[in-house]
Amino acid sequence: MKATKTLSTLAVLGTFVVAPAHAHLVETGFGAFYDGIAHVAVTPADLLVVIALALFSGQQGAGAARYVVFALPVAWLIGGIIGARWPSTATWFLLTTVSFALAGALVALNARVRDVGVAALAVVAGALHGLANGAAMASSGVGSLALAGVVSVIFFLTVILSAEVTALPAGWPQIVVRVAGSWIAATGLLMLGWLAQSGP
Repeated sequence: MKATKTLSTLAVLGTFVVAPAHAHLVETGFGAFYDGIAHVAVTPADLLVVIALALFSGQQGAGAARYVVFALPVAWLIGGIIGARWPSTATWFLLTTVSFALAGALVALNARVRDVGVAALAVVAGALHGLANGAAMASSGVGSLALAGVVSVIFFLTVILSAEVTALPAGWPQIVVRVAGSWIAATGLLMLGWLAQSGP
């Protein structure tokens, strides 16, 4: 009982001395390329938008999936280069949260969108997240290898997920995809609520 009380007191005191968090690149110790790969894995907004867009493009069919497989990484790369070259002081957190929440909602609704529309959504989302990544990498002082790692993992994750969803049979497997989309959308709504709560 005494140990629990002591731990609780330390936890409360710790909240007063914690330094503010800033966006930065995760250091794996394996080099900048692997740091970029790890960045996607530990950044919820980035990971969820890639998953949601891969699922959504897979729902639309092979044509849309092919567009997204290339449009998303290329837009992310261009956004990352721009963000690294001209890092903005603006916070991208709101826009990146909206992007994955919207993509998750489209998956949950199993919305029918033309292939060009799906590609346009991937370009906008990729550019937004790329700008945020580029700004974070510029502040961390890492080179282009980290951005290459980010883009590589996005490409392979999109290829694998969209291909799997495209090949799913009708019935409960497609329902599972829609449920996954609803969870992504719900996560986005929770994050937006948290942003509204913590805002001025």
